[in-house]
Amino acid sequence: MTRSVRTRSRRPVQVAALGAAALLALSACSSSDDSGSAKSGSEKSGSGTKISGDITVFAAASLKESFTTLGKDFEKAHPGTKVTFSFGGSDSLAASITGGAPADVFASASPKTMKVVTDAKDNAGAPATFVRNQLEIATLPGNPDKVASLKDLTDKDLKVVLCDRTVPCGAAAEKALTASRLKLTPVSYEEDVKSALNKVVLKEADAAVVYRTDVRAAGDKVEGVEFPESADAINAYPITLLKESKNTETAKAFIALVRSAEGQKVLTAAGFLQP
Repeated sequence: MTRSVRTRSRRPVQVAALGAAALLALSACSSSDDSGSAKSGSEKSGSGTKISGDITVFAAASLKESFTTLGKDFEKAHPGTKVTFSFGGSDSLAASITGGAPADVFASASPKTMKVVTDAKDNAGAPATFVRNQLEIATLPGNPDKVASLKDLTDKDLKVVLCDRTVPCGAAAEKALTASRLKLTPVSYEEDVKSALNKVVLKEADAAVVYRTDVRAAGDKVEGVEFPESADAINAYPITLLKESKNTETAKAFIALVRSAEGQKVLTAAGFLQP
């Protein structure tokens, strides 16, 4: 009789213990699910900081089309972010940065102009080359003057435009001309590659030495002519986070996109060469 009572008295205790264990397991599972949901519901960088807010990117004029596309892709992938671009000649952009202009990222069309920023110690980390670019001659649609080589641009009857020597496209053109022992007197030197190209688009010039990416971006507004000397004047494009950035995690994430396989796909489609 006594034995039977003891057996019955243990069962409620065992049931209660099992119930408590089940509740603990359910609670732990629920807690884990909530944590996972919270993590998947917020966009974070590798350091665990949420990617949000605004960034300003200073970029070479030749990057306008491809970077505009990448900016839209970035904002779509990271709701709550906004990428503002300032495109122009790399030399003037570098001068603005060292002069205190607020920006988060600098993408230059040459190591030389990037060096202006690094020498002033306005960068945060070492710049990385993300693409390269090659020169091409832009002529009027249909190439009515039958330009077939760099030497043809020395014809005094042709109105030819170059980028200013202080900007990367101008320095590259000067290098190609020097290597070919050619002398060319342009009707004007333009502040950046887009300005040089626009002279041909507006029919204010017969030809311009620009980047092949700009010829491609112009579509049927110009015709491109390749020349072998351009292989000796290929520009490397470096990108860096700037020291005065107010939103470093978002800026780093944009740089990561530019250097990613997705970013490279956009850039090579625009005519850029891989780094």
